[in-house]
Amino acid sequence: MPTRTAGAKRLGAALVPVDAYVDGTWVRGQDGLREVVNPADGSVLAEVSLSSIEQCLAAVAAASRAQEAWAATSPRQRAQILLRAFELMTRDEAELARIITLENGKVTGDARAEVAYAAEFFRWFAEESVRVPGDLRRSPAGHNWIMVSHEPVGVALLVTPWNFPAAMATRKIAPALAAGCSVVLKPAIQTPLAALFIARLLEEAGVPAGVVNVVLPDPPGPAVNAMLADTQVRALSFTGSTQVGQVLLRQSAGNIAKNSMELGGNAPFIVLDDADLDDAVEGFLLAKLRNGGAACTAANRIFVQRPIHEEFLARITQRMAGLRMGPGIDPVSEIGAMVSQTERDRVATLVRRAVRDGARLVLGGSVPERSGFFFPPTVLDDVSPTSEIMQTEIFGPVAPIAAFDQADEAIAWANATDAGLVSYVYTRDLERGLSVSRRLACGMVGLNRGLVSDPAAPFGGSKHSGLGREGSHDGMLEFMETKYVATPYV
Repeated sequence: MPTRTAGAKRLGAALVPVDAYVDGTWVRGQDGLREVVNPADGSVLAEVSLSSIEQCLAAVAAASRAQEAWAATSPRQRAQILLRAFELMTRDEAELARIITLENGKVTGDARAEVAYAAEFFRWFAEESVRVPGDLRRSPAGHNWIMVSHEPVGVALLVTPWNFPAAMATRKIAPALAAGCSVVLKPAIQTPLAALFIARLLEEAGVPAGVVNVVLPDPPGPAVNAMLADTQVRALSFTGSTQVGQVLLRQSAGNIAKNSMELGGNAPFIVLDDADLDDAVEGFLLAKLRNGGAACTAANRIFVQRPIHEEFLARITQRMAGLRMGPGIDPVSEIGAMVSQTERDRVATLVRRAVRDGARLVLGGSVPERSGFFFPPTVLDDVSPTSEIMQTEIFGPVAPIAAFDQADEAIAWANATDAGLVSYVYTRDLERGLSVSRRLACGMVGLNRGLVSDPAAPFGGSKHSGLGREGSHDGMLEFMETKYVATPYV
């Protein structure tokens, strides 16, 4: 069992907490220590102390004690704290980006973009917190007023993944605080340092003790189950795999907790024969390789109309072949390491099976002989739309391509999955693009755009890709309940 004495670890210029944060205090965990590993070289970055189930429940209790007072604060007061958090995160952008790169493996450019995106949730919901809607109208019978308000749901449990350790935390914390809810955050144990750094910034921003708590259980399942069984938890916001989301839905059912979930994706990228190929290639590289492909919005299945298939294939192969793979901390790197050996090997297995089943390997495809958890940019052509790699969320820098003849064929392929998060469509004809977009069974469409994420937009999917929306005004309402008061009409 590793040992340490300090409650924080210095990474470059940043002093990063390595203990849980409960009731305004940094708390040493009771379940030992866990190493946080740099996936670029396998070195140990820090050792975080692990929270016991009892400590996780203590965090829920602390959030519950803080709930009433936080809900009673004025929207303007909450907005000022969130805006201060935005300013502090912007101030410390370089330090937080370095932490993300070191613990996650993504390249510096992606990490800095994530910090800017993550900070924007604090600013957006600072503005939204003062715009909670209400309604007053006379009943049809004329006897009473119908008064409708939106009230904080209560303590919210937030569970976030490893691929965007800062953005997924702020995308949940910011709307919950804006709505007047206290929270318990459980970040992914592979990448806990960014979340702990953000908790320190929120403390500096003036968030009262108990309003934001961060726990670090490992394994997470029993602790999350125990927290969901606590009647003080009134909401769950989860980002992760569909399989885990299904488990959490069942676990939260007994407590009738309000659920919002952003689950797995399997995004089709459809290039119609009249597309601007320059735009389509740039959009594809953004949609596929942002975060090294480890994004739920990543282009996962590439469908190209046959007249332009060969040219599109040649262009993306040339561009992906020229990408520089290396440690994310190196400013010249364009493809970083994957978060773990398990993830790297999973992607390698998907590629190997696709080739075995008839796909043509155009680029990459083999694990490089170097330290770290790297997998090269890979292009596969002639991939069957029904193959395993087309039906699995890849989460890596792999582009499987299939040619189609008619748009109806591509739409059918795109919709032939349980996932329905995002789709991408490229065409010069706006009417044609809108027609295809309308027929795609998903929550979001990037029409001639390779990026859909925006704090001001309602992010979320259909089918097995989730419940509810994050961002926009909708994201705050996920942490609120509608209340109706009937009062006599006078």
